[in-house]
Amino acid sequence: MTLARQTSVETPAAVVAAWQRAYAKRLLITDLVVIVVSVYGSQFIRFGTSGEGLLIPGAESASFVLSYSLVSAILAMSWFLSLALFATRDRTIIGTGTAEYKRIADATIRVFAVLAIVAFLLQSEVGRGYVLVALPLGLTLLLVSRWTWRKWLVRQRESGGFSHRAVLMGERGKSVHVAQQMTRDGNSGIVIVGAITEHGLGDRELAPGIPVLGDYSSLGRVLEEARADTVVFTGADTIDPRGMRQLGWELEATSTNLIVAPALTDVAGPRIHARPVAGLPLIQVDYPEFEGRKYAAKRAFDLVVAFLALVVLSPVFLLIAVLVRRDSPGPALFTQERVGLNGRRFHMLKFRSMVVDAEAQLPTLLDRTDGNGVLFKLKSDPRVTRIGAFLRRYSLDELPQLINVLHGDMSLVGPRPPLAVEVERYDEWARRRLLVRPGITGLWQTQGRSHLSWDDSVRLDLYYVENWSLTGDVIILYRTVRSVARADGAY
Repeated sequence: MTLARQTSVETPAAVVAAWQRAYAKRLLITDLVVIVVSVYGSQFIRFGTSGEGLLIPGAESASFVLSYSLVSAILAMSWFLSLALFATRDRTIIGTGTAEYKRIADATIRVFAVLAIVAFLLQSEVGRGYVLVALPLGLTLLLVSRWTWRKWLVRQRESGGFSHRAVLMGERGKSVHVAQQMTRDGNSGIVIVGAITEHGLGDRELAPGIPVLGDYSSLGRVLEEARADTVVFTGADTIDPRGMRQLGWELEATSTNLIVAPALTDVAGPRIHARPVAGLPLIQVDYPEFEGRKYAAKRAFDLVVAFLALVVLSPVFLLIAVLVRRDSPGPALFTQERVGLNGRRFHMLKFRSMVVDAEAQLPTLLDRTDGNGVLFKLKSDPRVTRIGAFLRRYSLDELPQLINVLHGDMSLVGPRPPLAVEVERYDEWARRRLLVRPGITGLWQTQGRSHLSWDDSVRLDLYYVENWSLTGDVIILYRTVRSVARADGAY
């Protein structure tokens, strides 16, 4: 594994560094514009052009008034520096995941917390209207601008730009697993261009589109020919710690990124903690929690959002109920027994999308299923009514489950509630789906819906069960609305 030091500015590492700097510069300029507009905009909304100032009390002759224009300048500068201090434009987080958004929120909230503390210590009262406009306006615009730039970055990556070219290095079986996991995320910005295995060119293709380019001794040649800037080490028993250290030094000489893929899968970042001991980069993995403060917050979020949604959508409920009744004989609502949290059974509500005797007709249709081996699905189900087909296409039949959320049987986000006959076929892995309340939507809804295989459905549900977060729930709800609007994978 000998690599020659490359000094040309056209090396893959130099190309990556160039687009990362260009993208970070775009974010920097946008952040600055957003902060200035938010701070001075809130000043204008609250005080207009009156020139009102902030009184800084002191002794009778020492009191003075600080103009809000100067206060805004200090706040804007502090806010901008805070975004840099919290590394919100760090190359390892931009373009993927939620860490970028979390850091922006942390940096923003702490700046305003410091502002409040300083005002208290100086016994000065900052205009509440000024703060109540600047904080939410600025934070919202920052998040929206970053989201917009991320969409732009995704489009660039779809056309082959602004990405890392990576080579997998390790034993074939481990590399196959890592390749499968990485290729599921098309927006990661890492394109796998080949693999290096223990058998080298004697190995067949690692996966569709991922050729085997050589063995461990040909790393330098492979990186040069593939124009790769990243090595993803998947694990190899024949490479000992000394060999790994040597590999790191050699990659450092060419500024090639080294990513080590641990054997852990489907574990989210908040549960993983680096714990160096005696020079060993140990990783501590927290067990998932299924009760406590986090779940109290989730329940409160469910109640507030479900109640507001029911109030806002009540006219839609009425319209759908009328259309369902007029389309076919029978009630507007349909109830079905499902299995929920810890195996407890409850009655799930839906707008009726089938004929009244649909359950009685089911046994005659079981051999025609288009499902995934456990779930029964039929693309052209003769039991579905005309209005029912429309409701199912856009998931409008699921709206009454907001009532189940208020009742406590369901959550807004979670694994879908299964039928009892489906639970009887669960293995030990699938039964872990019952450790949280079932949801109206979930990861399955945003990543394929009915197109997913049973294994993929279980994998996504288990990932959610063990790694959920309130921020993740908000993102899933947003993606659900977008996915449902496209009506992709629904039948």
